[in-house]
Amino acid sequence: MQILNRLLICLLALYWISFTVQADEVSKDVKALQRLKQAVIKIHTTRAAPDYFTPWRLLNLEQTSGSGAVIKGKRILTNAHVVADARYLQVQKHNDPKKYLANVEFVSHEADLAILSVEDATFFDGLNPLRIGKMPEPLTEVSVFGFPFGGQTLSITRGILSRVEHQRYAHAGSFLLAGQIDAAINPGNSGGPVIVDNRIVGVVMQANAGGRAENLGYFVPPPVINHVLKDAEDGQYHGVPALGFRTQGLEGPASKRAHGLSEDDNGILVTKVFEDSVLSGELLEQDILLSINGYQIADDQTIKLDEDLRSNFKFIVDNMHPGDELNLVVSRNGETVKIQSAAELNSANRSLVLGPQYDQRPRYLVYGGVVFVPLNMNLIKRWGRDWHNQAPVEFLYSRGVWSTPQRQELIVALKVLAADVNLGYHNWSNWIIHSINGEPVKNFNDFAQTLRNFSGDFVHIADDQGYQMIIDHDEALKTESEIEELYGLPASFSEGLFENVAVQD
Repeated sequence: MQILNRLLICLLALYWISFTVQADEVSKDVKALQRLKQAVIKIHTTRAAPDYFTPWRLLNLEQTSGSGAVIKGKRILTNAHVVADARYLQVQKHNDPKKYLANVEFVSHEADLAILSVEDATFFDGLNPLRIGKMPEPLTEVSVFGFPFGGQTLSITRGILSRVEHQRYAHAGSFLLAGQIDAAINPGNSGGPVIVDNRIVGVVMQANAGGRAENLGYFVPPPVINHVLKDAEDGQYHGVPALGFRTQGLEGPASKRAHGLSEDDNGILVTKVFEDSVLSGELLEQDILLSINGYQIADDQTIKLDEDLRSNFKFIVDNMHPGDELNLVVSRNGETVKIQSAAELNSANRSLVLGPQYDQRPRYLVYGGVVFVPLNMNLIKRWGRDWHNQAPVEFLYSRGVWSTPQRQELIVALKVLAADVNLGYHNWSNWIIHSINGEPVKNFNDFAQTLRNFSGDFVHIADDQGYQMIIDHDEALKTESEIEELYGLPASFSEGLFENVAVQD
């Protein structure tokens, strides 16, 4: 009997110890979850984007919201598209009705990431910043925190990391590494953290477009987040280094044989080297690129990052900063050539159509009542969600034309503000111009300078088909203020347009 009693006491003791340990673990989990919740922030944005159809005006004010997460340094990490074109920003803690004024401290539209500061430093009292974790393995369960539409309180959903690969970022059109998850992502989730083991392993970016898949979303992964945080250290934006060349895969057997490769050889074809690239003269068109910084490049333009992950070879450059060493190995006319260079600053526009512009006012010039603007994606997207089909064909075609040092961007005669000075051209619109007074147009500033310095009688503007618009220069100058008043223009040119434009005596 005594033995049974002792055994029962031992079992009870073991049970109590086990219960206590489990209770402690549950308690720790509850506390960790509470800390996570407190670090997730709701962002209230009042935005007013420019109207690229009428570039001196703003579109109607819009109230939107997004999510963010507190990181070290009393900062909030979120998406760039959550705060793009913001006129007024407020942030709000979980389970707290008070809103605090916030400012954008650093933004990378390319990576769709932004860092916010809060004017009232007491906002961060009692909040524990979240750390950036490592890229999780495929099939890892992740938690998505945020404030999606349909309610006011914090929402937490779970999903599985299904793959990691390069994707087109919807915000700025950049091609960067992204993680794909099957957790529900809705408006308001943008900017919220993707969490594994209490660390940020991603920033919610976008849901699948087009409705062709359900519960499919993407997040900005740790390599891109860390690159932006490093870039932000000096407060100056540098972005991802430029890839000063373009390539295509060599998966076809005939393509390989035509370039002197065997069926077992791997590499990709260099199709374009930009004139202003640091690699110009070193890397040649028709070279076969074999490796980049020691990573062998497969025929489909991918490299092997680890046993479970392949991605576009551009990943190597994406993780570099301007000035970092870049080593290429190419096959040229059957010989192996090594090229050593440095990652270049991404300052040049490689397409004749500028990418999306944010947080800045459009450039424009009204001359003789004709509204001239540079062609960019903001203007093209003003044709609405179906801009792929509704925008002028010439605009859409130009997106695939490379820029050169001689022709860096396209100038468009957007519309004509009817007046006597432009009689005969009142119905002209969306007209891409090629030359002014017989000289090819290099860029918008060059065009503006030419008009400002002109001293002749007539300005001849022409497209590449030979069609002309001729404006009496003296009459254009005399009627400038009249046209401004008649059409409610604040000025005949955008602010700052002529700040760096030299005027001839």
